[in-house]
Amino acid sequence: MHPRVKVAALLIVLLASPYARATECVILLHGLARTASSMSVMEEALQAAGYHVANIDYPSRHHPVAELAPRAVGEGLSQCAAVEAKSVHFVTHSMGGILVRYHFRNHRIENLGRVVMLAPPNQGSEVVDNLRDTPGFAMWNGPAGLELGTGENDVPASLGPVDFPVGVIAGTESVNPMLSRLLPSPDDGKVSVARTKVEGMADFVAVSATHTFIMRNDDAIRHTLAFLAKGSFAHDAP
Repeated sequence: MHPRVKVAALLIVLLASPYARATECVILLHGLARTASSMSVMEEALQAAGYHVANIDYPSRHHPVAELAPRAVGEGLSQCAAVEAKSVHFVTHSMGGILVRYHFRNHRIENLGRVVMLAPPNQGSEVVDNLRDTPGFAMWNGPAGLELGTGENDVPASLGPVDFPVGVIAGTESVNPMLSRLLPSPDDGKVSVARTKVEGMADFVAVSATHTFIMRNDDAIRHTLAFLAKGSFAHDAP
């Protein structure tokens, strides 16, 4: 087991095991310009808690949100269906949360469980607003990356409130002062804490983590397990 997972091992056993069953499946969706391997620590923690995990890899830099959402979410749902999951949860990083919101805006499954979004640009990011015309930005971030601004014509603004159980975990640390200058404080280097929030969310918590590595953060993992188990974060836990 990864060293970061060991730190939270006792909490995993005490908190998640009584609730997690093999019939519960968690779909992991990584963020923009990342791969499924970026979610490996979270995957190990969820498996240790007893969940079946579908860690989905998708070409985040090559298609717009409208194409990525059914592709990534659909693959996850297929993997969960293959194990006859009675309940399907999601844990997403960054743009992965936008894919879930986009997909479930017009589609719904009867066995949808809970959704944890790590550092999601639920209200877009000023980084995109300011850098979308910068040479190289479009090439590196692809069509979907250009859709994640804060404008009324950007994808986040088109999605509306969530009407399924969503918990949002925001990061408050940045290792990129240049990007942080473009964001209201506090921020995680890519998204401000304020813009991670979405109307209708069930719970919210901020942790001391950067955008890049929030999915490996011990507190983020602890809160994720708590929300999947009982629909709220571990606010009172150490």
